Amino acid sequence: MADDARGQLIMLAAPSLDDPYYASEADAIIEFHIAFANRVAAPDRVRVLAGADTAGIYAKALGADRVVTAAMGDIWIRDFGIMDAGSSVMMRYTAAGQGGGRNGQRDADAVQETHAAFLESAGILPVASDLLNDGGNWVFDGAGNAVVSTKFLADNTLTEDEARAALRKATSATHIAFIEADEQGGLEHADGVVSFIDDGVLLVNSYADDPAYETQLLADLRRGLPDVDIHTIVNAYDGTDVYDSRFGSACGLYTNALVTHHAVYLPQFGIPQDAQALETVTRLTGKKVIPVASHQVCHMGGGVRCMSSQIDLQQAAGLRP
Repeated sequence: MADDARGQLIMLAAPSLDDPYYASEADAIIEFHIAFANRVAAPDRVRVLAGADTAGIYAKALGADRVVTAAMGDIWIRDFGIMDAGSSVMMRYTAAGQGGGRNGQRDADAVQETHAAFLESAGILPVASDLLNDGGNWVFDGAGNAVVSTKFLADNTLTEDEARAALRKATSATHIAFIEADEQGGLEHADGVVSFIDDGVLLVNSYADDPAYETQLLADLRRGLPDVDIHTIVNAYDGTDVYDSRFGSACGLYTNALVTHHAVYLPQFGIPQDAQALETVTRLTGKKVIPVASHQVCHMGGGVRCMSSQIDLQQAAGLRP
């Protein structure tokens, strides 16, 4: 029980081998998942949610106790899953995550409903919120500080003051910064721009090629998060190989890290800047920093954080062997 008080369950959603969208990338996604799962360190635990077509592949590589046969509607479980918000909350997955438009919202709702039904079967009952927001557009430190992009304002037709009030009511956040995403259109997620690597410690991409944007970004963060220590980290963004132009790339973005109560699972891309990013994060947090190779999937628009969902072990008894 002592470990349960500190550990989190990390969930990964396997691709369907019948989904033509992921057909060319399925092997790379599975390779990434298996390598990532093997990097998860106690007291954290991992479960791969897989359909019947891939459950055996994962079980052979990871052991049957780390695989749950439950097909999800998509691999980007961060966006349609439970928000790490100090309380168990599931906001409505937005159309942008499924390509946008009316059909996109229909598909997004279907993906989220499948996951919600699975969670209910496991005895996990998050509070549903009508607020539109992807989990990738919610960066929270567990101590009351959160960052959200201004897409949240547009999606919900709210002013900043109204949005702060709504988010404070739905989550445990007290201080909330709204930032302009570094790429307009599409997902506009905050977790490609910033990352809380510890309570009150925020990492922000450096933007040497766009100093005006960086100046405004830091000003917005300081205005919304007056008591947070803000540090920049190397930004090695590489958009030369993009799988889907609607979603961009996450290659070279170290802010897309998965952060649990005891660890920072830091993406690595096989490039020289990896060592610099690892040194920066290790210096600024007391948590264990665990490198996770993400080169197989970053061109699809995400990686370590985007492909994972997290929940405290004490809330996830139905998913533990």
